[in-house]
Amino acid sequence: MKKLLPIILLLLGAGGGVGAGLFLRPPPPEPEEMALCEAETCPEEAAASEGPTAGEEIAAEGEAFGGGPEYVALQRQMIVPIVSDDQVISLVVLSLSIEVQAGYSADVYDREPKLRDAFLQVLFRHANTGGFNGAFTSGEKMNDLRKALNGAAQQVLGAVAIQVLVTDILRQET
Repeated sequence: MKKLLPIILLLLGAGGGVGAGLFLRPPPPEPEEMALCEAETCPEEAAASEGPTAGEEIAAEGEAFGGGPEYVALQRQMIVPIVSDDQVISLVVLSLSIEVQAGYSADVYDREPKLRDAFLQVLFRHANTGGFNGAFTSGEKMNDLRKALNGAAQQVLGAVAIQVLVTDILRQET
């Protein structure tokens, strides 16, 4: 009982922190709302600002680079068990982001459950074929994983998905 209580408290604290983070997270901005308000439709805002605002400067920089892609981080990490002889010997934890065409970040959030399912299928297949064994961050193994993840993202999102980025990867032995 003495060993169980700290673990339960740790899980409750972590769960509460995650819940608070999700509850207090601001909604993603909608690009349509930004485009609707121009100088003609919002004269009070146009008169109030004499020079370009920070948002206008960022938009101008984006236009200079062709609109630029957007990067959308998946809300939760992907956890993949590594199984050997019917026992979990380690866990691989990955953080993924998706590079999408400008204005389509909301589509990623709308389809995140389907994306996570497709990514987990790829990750489990990679794990079962030994992709996370040994030097799992070697160039060849990571390129194979990225290609498979990109294919899964394009199946779900279509041409909107440009590339899947592995932003963090960790292997924890059990």
